[in-house]
Amino acid sequence: MRFACRNFGLSDLPRRGLAPHEAPVEVLLLDIEAELSIWEEGRVVWAEDAFPVAELAYHLALWLQNPAASQEGFELDSMQAGVGLIRIVDSDEGWRIGSNFTPDFWTSPIAWDVLVAEIKELDRSVHEGVAAMGIGPSFIPEV
Repeated sequence: MRFACRNFGLSDLPRRGLAPHEAPVEVLLLDIEAELSIWEEGRVVWAEDAFPVAELAYHLALWLQNPAASQEGFELDSMQAGVGLIRIVDSDEGWRIGSNFTPDFWTSPIAWDVLVAEIKELDRSVHEGVAAMGIGPSFIPEV
């Protein structure tokens, strides 16, 4: 399982009349979007065109900073789409990723260390994508 991000953009910032350097953190978290996909065995198993990837990276970093993260699941409570846009749960076989918005979708189970490595790679990708837009990514904690 791996995450992939591409085609970063600022969906609503121009409509808000804000330049990136003027926008508060919560606006940047909402407005920085990208195509997010989850891949397994070389194929896309889930994709979203305009996903709030900065918000996801931000909350995943905070989750992993919690010492109890490996015992607790993750549920993105998105300011944009509500609770459960992305869920990470532990099962008897390993960690699985799914969404309340597509209840029939769950990734194959993976080990905790594999999950953490993939979240770190997503974090790196989001930091690079945000920086490539000319925005300092320091508002997103690093994993």
